[in-house]
Amino acid sequence: MYAIRTANLTKKYKDTVAVDQLNLQVKKGELFSLLGVNGAGKTTTIKMLSCLIQPTSGDAFLNGNSILHAPHAVKRIIGVSPQETAVAPNLSVRENLELMCGVHGLDDPRGKAEQVAALLGLTPVMTKRAKTLSGGFQRRLSIAMALVGDPEILFLDEPTLGLDVLARSDLWDLIRSLKGKVTVILTTHYMQEAEALSDRIAIMKDGKLLLCDTTEQIKKTAQTDDFEQAFVRLVKGVSK
Repeated sequence: MYAIRTANLTKKYKDTVAVDQLNLQVKKGELFSLLGVNGAGKTTTIKMLSCLIQPTSGDAFLNGNSILHAPHAVKRIIGVSPQETAVAPNLSVRENLELMCGVHGLDDPRGKAEQVAALLGLTPVMTKRAKTLSGGFQRRLSIAMALVGDPEILFLDEPTLGLDVLARSDLWDLIRSLKGKVTVILTTHYMQEAEALSDRIAIMKDGKLLLCDTTEQIKKTAQTDDFEQAFVRLVKGVSK
Protein backbone atom coordinates (compact mmCIF):
# COMPACT_ATOMS: atom_id res chain seq x y z
CA MET A 1 0.00 0.00 0.00
CA TYR A 2 1.19 3.49 -0.82
CA ALA A 3 1.62 6.03 1.96
CA ILE A 4 -0.04 8.64 -0.25
CA ARG A 5 -2.14 8.21 -3.35
CA THR A 6 -3.99 11.05 -5.04
CA ALA A 7 -6.82 10.49 -7.50
CA ASN A 8 -7.49 13.41 -9.86
CA LEU A 9 -6.97 15.79 -6.93
CA THR A 10 -8.19 19.23 -7.98
CA LYS A 11 -8.56 22.62 -6.32
CA LYS A 12 -10.16 25.64 -7.96
CA TYR A 13 -10.45 29.20 -6.66
CA LYS A 14 -13.14 30.90 -8.77
CA ASP A 15 -11.61 30.94 -12.26
CA THR A 16 -8.15 29.80 -11.14
CA VAL A 17 -7.18 26.12 -11.10
CA ALA A 18 -4.51 25.83 -8.40
CA VAL A 19 -4.17 22.04 -8.65
CA ASP A 20 -5.39 20.26 -11.78
CA GLN A 21 -6.26 16.52 -11.60
CA LEU A 22 -3.12 15.56 -9.73
CA ASN A 23 -2.28 11.85 -9.64
CA LEU A 24 0.65 10.91 -7.41
CA GLN A 25 1.80 7.81 -5.55
CA VAL A 26 4.27 8.03 -2.67
CA LYS A 27 5.76 4.85 -1.23
CA LYS A 28 5.91 4.15 2.49
CA GLY A 29 9.17 5.33 4.04
CA GLU A 30 10.05 7.37 0.97
CA LEU A 31 11.52 10.88 1.07
CA PHE A 32 9.51 12.55 -1.67
CA SER A 33 10.06 16.13 -2.83
CA LEU A 34 7.47 18.37 -4.43
CA LEU A 35 9.07 21.06 -6.60
CA GLY A 36 7.80 23.94 -8.68
CA VAL A 37 8.06 27.69 -9.08
CA ASN A 38 5.78 29.97 -7.04
CA GLY A 39 2.17 29.33 -7.97
CA ALA A 40 2.82 25.79 -9.25
CA GLY A 41 0.37 24.31 -6.74
CA LYS A 42 2.74 22.79 -4.16
CA THR A 43 1.35 24.56 -1.08
CA THR A 44 -2.25 23.98 -2.13
CA THR A 45 -1.47 20.27 -2.58
CA ILE A 46 0.08 20.06 0.90
CA LYS A 47 -2.89 21.87 2.43
CA MET A 48 -5.31 19.41 0.84
CA LEU A 49 -3.25 16.38 1.89
CA SER A 50 -3.08 17.66 5.49
CA CYS A 51 -6.84 18.38 5.52
CA LEU A 52 -6.47 22.14 5.93
CA ILE A 53 -8.57 22.75 2.82
CA GLN A 54 -10.95 20.51 0.88
CA PRO A 55 -10.44 19.66 -2.78
CA THR A 56 -12.91 20.87 -5.36
CA SER A 57 -12.92 17.38 -6.83
CA GLY A 58 -10.94 14.18 -6.65
CA ASP A 59 -9.58 12.59 -3.48
CA ALA A 60 -6.39 11.52 -1.77
CA PHE A 61 -5.64 8.58 0.48
CA LEU A 62 -3.03 8.64 3.26
CA ASN A 63 -2.25 5.10 4.40
CA GLY A 64 -5.65 4.21 3.02
CA ASN A 65 -7.56 7.03 4.73
CA SER A 66 -9.55 9.39 2.49
CA ILE A 67 -9.03 13.13 3.06
CA LEU A 68 -12.71 13.58 2.16
CA HIS A 69 -14.32 10.81 4.18
CA ALA A 70 -11.84 10.20 7.02
CA PRO A 71 -10.08 13.52 7.74
CA HIS A 72 -9.79 12.81 11.47
CA ALA A 73 -8.01 9.53 10.73
CA VAL A 74 -5.67 11.38 8.37
CA LYS A 75 -4.86 14.02 10.97
CA ARG A 76 -3.95 11.33 13.50
CA ILE A 77 -1.20 9.91 11.27
CA ILE A 78 0.42 13.10 9.94
CA GLY A 79 2.78 15.74 11.26
CA VAL A 80 3.31 19.15 9.66
CA SER A 81 6.27 21.50 9.99
CA PRO A 82 5.09 24.64 8.16
CA GLN A 83 7.25 27.16 6.33
CA GLU A 84 6.55 29.72 9.06
CA THR A 85 8.24 28.19 12.10
CA ALA A 86 5.27 27.31 14.33
CA VAL A 87 6.72 27.65 17.82
CA ALA A 88 5.57 29.64 20.83
CA PRO A 89 8.41 32.20 21.16
CA ASN A 90 8.02 32.91 24.87
CA LEU A 91 7.93 29.26 25.89
CA SER A 92 11.03 27.18 26.45
CA VAL A 93 11.92 24.31 24.13
CA ARG A 94 10.67 21.85 26.76
CA GLU A 95 7.42 23.76 27.22
CA ASN A 96 6.80 23.86 23.46
CA LEU A 97 7.32 20.11 23.19
CA GLU A 98 5.23 19.31 26.25
CA LEU A 99 2.46 21.56 24.92
CA MET A 100 2.33 19.43 21.77
CA CYS A 101 2.36 16.28 23.87
CA GLY A 102 -0.75 17.63 25.58
CA VAL A 103 -2.40 18.29 22.23
CA HIS A 104 -1.83 14.63 21.34
CA GLY A 105 -3.02 13.46 24.79
CA LEU A 106 0.21 11.63 25.61
CA ASP A 107 0.54 10.05 29.05
CA ASP A 108 4.18 11.01 29.68
CA PRO A 109 4.74 14.46 28.12
CA ARG A 110 8.06 15.05 29.88
CA GLY A 111 9.49 11.71 28.80
CA LYS A 112 8.29 12.11 25.24
CA ALA A 113 9.65 15.67 25.06
CA GLU A 114 13.06 14.45 26.18
CA GLN A 115 12.99 11.57 23.69
CA VAL A 116 12.18 13.78 20.70
CA ALA A 117 14.62 16.46 21.85
CA ALA A 118 17.42 13.91 21.95
CA LEU A 119 16.53 12.72 18.44
CA LEU A 120 16.80 16.25 17.05
CA GLY A 121 19.78 17.43 19.09
CA LEU A 122 17.74 19.81 21.25
CA THR A 123 18.70 18.46 24.69
CA PRO A 124 21.32 21.20 25.39
CA VAL A 125 18.75 23.98 24.78
CA MET A 126 15.71 22.50 26.53
CA THR A 127 15.42 25.36 29.03
CA LYS A 128 15.95 28.19 26.53
CA ARG A 129 13.05 30.24 25.26
CA ALA A 130 12.28 29.50 21.63
CA LYS A 131 12.74 33.14 20.60
CA THR A 132 16.36 33.09 21.76
CA LEU A 133 17.29 30.14 19.53
CA SER A 134 19.12 30.43 16.25
CA GLY A 135 17.16 29.91 13.05
CA GLY A 136 18.53 26.39 12.71
CA PHE A 137 17.45 25.38 16.20
CA GLN A 138 14.04 26.96 15.71
CA ARG A 139 13.55 24.79 12.63
CA ARG A 140 14.69 21.74 14.61
CA LEU A 141 12.13 22.59 17.28
CA SER A 142 9.39 22.98 14.68
CA ILE A 143 10.19 19.55 13.25
CA ALA A 144 10.40 18.05 16.75
CA MET A 145 6.93 19.39 17.51
CA ALA A 146 5.64 17.76 14.32
CA LEU A 147 7.23 14.44 15.39
CA VAL A 148 5.81 14.37 18.92
CA GLY A 149 2.72 12.46 17.83
CA ASP A 150 4.80 9.76 16.08
CA PRO A 151 3.38 10.55 12.64
CA GLU A 152 3.48 8.00 9.86
CA ILE A 153 3.68 10.81 7.29
CA LEU A 154 5.60 14.06 7.83
CA PHE A 155 5.20 17.22 5.74
CA LEU A 156 8.21 19.56 5.71
CA ASP A 157 7.45 22.85 3.98
CA GLU A 158 10.65 24.74 3.09
CA PRO A 159 12.45 23.41 6.22
CA THR A 160 15.79 25.14 5.55
CA LEU A 161 14.51 28.47 4.23
CA GLY A 162 16.78 31.32 5.37
CA LEU A 163 19.31 29.10 7.14
CA ASP A 164 23.06 29.48 6.74
CA VAL A 165 25.13 26.77 5.08
CA LEU A 166 26.12 24.96 8.29
CA ALA A 167 22.62 25.01 9.77
CA ARG A 168 21.23 23.74 6.48
CA SER A 169 23.78 20.91 6.38
CA ASP A 170 22.90 19.90 9.96
CA LEU A 171 19.21 19.86 9.10
CA TRP A 172 19.90 17.75 6.01
CA ASP A 173 21.56 15.14 8.25
CA LEU A 174 18.54 15.21 10.53
CA ILE A 175 16.10 14.76 7.64
CA ARG A 176 18.18 11.90 6.23
CA SER A 177 17.96 10.16 9.61
CA LEU A 178 14.17 10.00 9.22
CA LYS A 179 14.37 8.04 5.96
CA GLY A 180 12.68 4.67 6.19
CA LYS A 181 11.18 5.50 9.60
CA VAL A 182 8.54 7.93 8.40
CA THR A 183 7.28 8.96 4.97
CA VAL A 184 8.55 12.50 4.35
CA ILE A 185 7.04 14.99 1.89
CA LEU A 186 9.45 17.87 1.33
CA THR A 187 8.85 21.15 -0.48
CA THR A 188 11.85 23.31 -1.25
CA HIS A 189 13.16 25.90 -3.68
CA TYR A 190 16.73 24.66 -3.19
CA MET A 191 17.49 22.30 -6.05
CA GLN A 192 20.65 21.05 -4.35
CA GLU A 193 18.58 20.14 -1.30
CA ALA A 194 16.03 18.19 -3.32
CA GLU A 195 18.77 16.34 -5.19
CA ALA A 196 20.71 15.50 -2.03
CA LEU A 197 17.77 14.22 0.01
CA SER A 198 15.07 12.82 -2.24
CA ASP A 199 14.30 9.28 -3.28
CA ARG A 200 11.97 10.68 -5.93
CA ILE A 201 10.87 14.13 -7.05
CA ALA A 202 7.63 15.45 -8.51
CA ILE A 203 7.79 18.67 -10.52
CA MET A 204 4.60 20.72 -10.81
CA LYS A 205 3.77 23.52 -13.23
CA ASP A 206 0.54 25.53 -13.38
CA GLY A 207 -1.17 23.07 -11.04
CA LYS A 208 -0.32 20.03 -13.15
CA LEU A 209 2.17 17.24 -12.60
CA LEU A 210 4.98 17.77 -15.12
CA LEU A 211 7.20 14.84 -14.18
CA CYS A 212 7.80 12.40 -11.31
CA ASP A 213 11.02 10.39 -11.15
CA THR A 214 14.43 10.01 -9.52
CA THR A 215 16.94 12.85 -9.82
CA GLU A 216 19.12 10.81 -12.16
CA GLN A 217 16.25 10.03 -14.51
CA ILE A 218 15.07 13.64 -14.44
CA LYS A 219 18.54 14.77 -15.50
CA LYS A 220 18.57 12.19 -18.30
CA THR A 221 15.16 13.37 -19.48
CA ALA A 222 16.42 16.97 -19.60
CA GLN A 223 19.73 15.90 -21.18
CA THR A 224 21.96 17.54 -18.57
CA ASP A 225 24.13 16.46 -15.63
CA ASP A 226 23.06 19.50 -13.59
CA PHE A 227 19.82 19.01 -11.67
CA GLU A 228 19.02 22.72 -11.36
CA GLN A 229 19.48 23.13 -15.09
CA ALA A 230 17.28 20.08 -15.64
CA PHE A 231 14.53 21.66 -13.55
CA VAL A 232 14.76 24.94 -15.50
CA ARG A 233 14.69 23.17 -18.86
CA LEU A 234 11.69 21.03 -17.96
CA VAL A 235 9.67 23.87 -16.47
CA LYS A 236 10.44 26.14 -19.42
CA GLY A 237 9.79 23.33 -21.87
CA VAL A 238 13.29 23.51 -23.34
CA SER A 239 14.50 20.19 -24.74
CA LYS A 240 18.22 20.95 -24.86
